[in-house]
Amino acid sequence: MHEFTYEALPMRVVFGPVSGVGAEVAALGLKRVLVVCGPGHAALGREVADRLGAELFAEARMHVPVELADRASELAVATGADGCVTVGGGSAIGLGKAIALRHGLPIIAVPTTYAGSEMTPVWGLTENGVKRTGRDRRVLPRSVLYDATLTVSLPPKLSLTSGVNAMAHAVEALYAPDLTPLIALQAEEGVRALAAALPRVVADGADLEARSDAQYGAWLCGTCLAACTMGLHHKLCHTLGGTLDLPHADTHTVVLPYVLAFNTAFTTASAALGRALGTDDPVGALWRLGGQGSLRELGMRAEDIDRIADLVVASSYANPRPATRDDLAALLRAAWQGDRP
Repeated sequence: MHEFTYEALPMRVVFGPVSGVGAEVAALGLKRVLVVCGPGHAALGREVADRLGAELFAEARMHVPVELADRASELAVATGADGCVTVGGGSAIGLGKAIALRHGLPIIAVPTTYAGSEMTPVWGLTENGVKRTGRDRRVLPRSVLYDATLTVSLPPKLSLTSGVNAMAHAVEALYAPDLTPLIALQAEEGVRALAAALPRVVADGADLEARSDAQYGAWLCGTCLAACTMGLHHKLCHTLGGTLDLPHADTHTVVLPYVLAFNTAFTTASAALGRALGTDDPVGALWRLGGQGSLRELGMRAEDIDRIADLVVASSYANPRPATRDDLAALLRAAWQGDRP
């Protein structure tokens, strides 16, 4: 018989125009929010802040450096903020989570990418080249507003890597030790939706139906990350990002097919992924979808391979197949070279 525990996370999800953000603020009873975004979304962040009569912090950065979290938190306290509205991708949402972790402020997320961080209670902070992650209900956004028009400015390559980053959450959920039947269904549907939408987004960035479909897939894949323990793939990517400052979504996109290939014989996840991707070769399909890139192209040096392998093997993580240091070095070397996994 089935044995599992499923716990629903409290969250409101709205598909609609960004003009509805004021209604979300009102629904939570917030009076004075802080709007957080990155430099690339400063104009949109200012528009949202002006709409809400709020302060703006437009310095969000990838991997959430702890000193940046300090400054944003100080502004939240100084302005008497009782909530936080994040506008942007994982960097903005991550910074909002850092504020929530320290001060318990409820988050309203307005995502402009497909990574899915907005659906999770997972936070990350980087200090002295080490990225720490954890789970805390305080950082789970209370409300998420998906507006497909806000993703139109996302270039084709970034749209693609952001979407594959989201797919990685579903892939690892499918072989997680705490997978449940509901999350298995969401994982398969999320991968299917993104795999169908991303080529259309790349072909025509103005296709709002395709971009909305991608947001739908990202939503489902994000719930997988929220509900399940992540494994080797996420451990590798967090280490690569925090230690080498590699671009987050690109790193996920490169690494994912190699980890799936490593785990394939030890899990039944490939069958579900094959159905979602419409192929009997999900590893090859993910490799081709992601553009067949390499860690070398992202700026990783050959001499970093052993360093990252040492860091990853030194900590524990859930994975269906145990990985030795030599296994990790071989996997990283293949991903660095861009060999067909």
